[in-house]
Amino acid sequence: MIDVEDLIALVRNYNPRTNADLIRRAYAYGRRMHQGQMRKSGEEYFTHPVAVAAILTEQRLDDSTIITALLHDTIEDTKSTYSDIEREFGTEVAELVDGVTKLTNLQLTSSAAKQSENFRKLFMAMSKDLRVILVKLADRLHNMRTIKWQGPEKQAQKARETMDIFAPLAGRMGMQWMREELEDLAFKVLNAEARASIIRRFITLQKETGEVIPKITTDIRAELDKVQIEADVYGRAKKPYSIWRKMQEKQLAFSRLSDIYGFRIICRDVADCYRILGVIHLRWRAVPGRFKDYISQPKTNGYRSIHTTVSGRDGKRVEVQIRTRQMHEVAEAGVAAHWSYREGVRVQNPFAVDPKQWVARLTERFDEVDQDDFLENMKLEMYNDQVFCFTPKGDVVQLPKGATPIDFAYAIHTRIGHSCVGAKVDGLRVPLWTRLKNGQSVEVITAAGQRPQATWIDIVVTGRAKAAIRRSLREEDRERFVKLGHELARVAFEHVGRRATDKALRTAARTLGLPDENEVLARLGSAELTAREVIEAIYPELAMQAAEEIDANRSVAGLSADQSYRRAMCCQPVPGERIVGITYRGQGVVVHAIDCPALAEFEEQPQRWVDLHWHSGRHAPVYTVSLMLTIANGAGVLGRICTLIGEQKANISDLRFLDRKPDFYRLVVEVDLRDVEHLHLILTALEAETDVAQVERSRDLSRRP
Repeated sequence: MIDVEDLIALVRNYNPRTNADLIRRAYAYGRRMHQGQMRKSGEEYFTHPVAVAAILTEQRLDDSTIITALLHDTIEDTKSTYSDIEREFGTEVAELVDGVTKLTNLQLTSSAAKQSENFRKLFMAMSKDLRVILVKLADRLHNMRTIKWQGPEKQAQKARETMDIFAPLAGRMGMQWMREELEDLAFKVLNAEARASIIRRFITLQKETGEVIPKITTDIRAELDKVQIEADVYGRAKKPYSIWRKMQEKQLAFSRLSDIYGFRIICRDVADCYRILGVIHLRWRAVPGRFKDYISQPKTNGYRSIHTTVSGRDGKRVEVQIRTRQMHEVAEAGVAAHWSYREGVRVQNPFAVDPKQWVARLTERFDEVDQDDFLENMKLEMYNDQVFCFTPKGDVVQLPKGATPIDFAYAIHTRIGHSCVGAKVDGLRVPLWTRLKNGQSVEVITAAGQRPQATWIDIVVTGRAKAAIRRSLREEDRERFVKLGHELARVAFEHVGRRATDKALRTAARTLGLPDENEVLARLGSAELTAREVIEAIYPELAMQAAEEIDANRSVAGLSADQSYRRAMCCQPVPGERIVGITYRGQGVVVHAIDCPALAEFEEQPQRWVDLHWHSGRHAPVYTVSLMLTIANGAGVLGRICTLIGEQKANISDLRFLDRKPDFYRLVVEVDLRDVEHLHLILTALEAETDVAQVERSRDLSRRP
């Protein structure tokens, strides 16, 4: 464990004016509070807060943050309280410690709904004081460095949480070194075999090619000396996880990867950055499409640098980053550079961003997003890389990597996105699914009356576009549900001898506690309400009468006393549909739906036709209907479909698969229903399910009598 004087020395290296006595008091207080507590490794627990504080000294953070690190577990794990911390170390430290405690208590790997709400809390904490997140990230980094002492299940949970949340968050904040280390530590837990394999291949590569990094570093320095540019040159191999991810994304074997080495050139000023770029491109061939100028177009977290990839020694591709010393400080510390100290004063780095403005930009549109979409949008924001495109007027639009013209349209305005029908990129008409590149000029073509398409959800990549499209589709679905509900209400009211007037529906809404008649119809159409519930809300006595089930053996009217009947299996008519009977010698009457194609063969035999209709009232759920479904081939999908049908009070009497593909299944489900209204409810519920690609009623002429 680092001694208190050694910790103070680390702080004094960048802040000679540090309040050493306050750090000593915090160190002593934390050690006393955690006395007797041990880590899984057998070390005393206080070694962890001290290690977290040491990590934060590498970012040259202020005294309050260092003290918060020493005390960050006291409120949660000891008898210490907020009031105790405030009394001993002041309100600022108490607020920070309390913020870290609240973040620690968030279960970020719980259910999606809970996780979404916890993410909101996490970003609320960030908006109050970003130093809370800096302490939490350092806390997670040390815990991942010592994760081997945890059980396998705990290791896997923490590693997944780190890979999904903390690593991309560190990267989004500009702390790329921390992101890479967190990813690699999590990778070691989640896929140790793959990581070990990459390391072994690296060792083999070094034996075959020698030490590539020192050779290329020497080559770059020699070129800079020729033109008398002073700069520091550093080289390194990329982290195992970064290499593995690239192998997965590009589906390449290790031997085919080229740019596994990276070099960084740090110079005095911006002019030298561009001179160095010229030197590099004159000496080595630039790789097309691999140039990014984050100096003229900085990232939102303040990151500035020039990135280029060239074919270096022996044709090997290497990535080169060029930046000034001040840019490098921000690149290393990210948003944390705002609090960095040097010689006892806050560093006035012109490239450091105001954390409050950064969080505001990051979350500015999240209030528009529904609870269900928040988590997805947050992850999209954290993982994105950037491209910069231009409007026809020359305004810059910043988008994540992989963005399309639809994303561009929504970035300008939701109204533009909704009415988008096409796009021109650099003057040429392109499909809406085209992936935009840096520096392209994009013109959006709109048309009045255009509405977002459901397929756009899979095309766009920005959270804003996804949220706006989903909101529009929900509104469109609501209109459809209202129309369907109106028809279902009309039929239900007619069954009890009443009319579904606006006044009657308003009365039902008031009784059911709903805002208006349209909400009643929408819920009726989406199967959230049944027609019986609406009838009961206004005419409870009539609903009771209608509830008496009609005997299935006497459900058809129009037959003579000596005639028996059965349903035709080719069209499977159900109560509520128009029907006709066809007589068969020795078989009685077979009942067909009026639109059954099988009736065509009886057009010349009118004597065999019998005019029939269903008795009005409540029928028993005994009328089998075949539904043909195309569903996603995924874990639990079929179970959800069956549950969905069961929730509509329908029984599945048979199920058979027609086709099995890697991504989709086609199957026929036999469902026992009451009437056509029941059928509509089932179809609507299935159509609304995202994993159902297609659902239709199956009519099989091979099953005709």
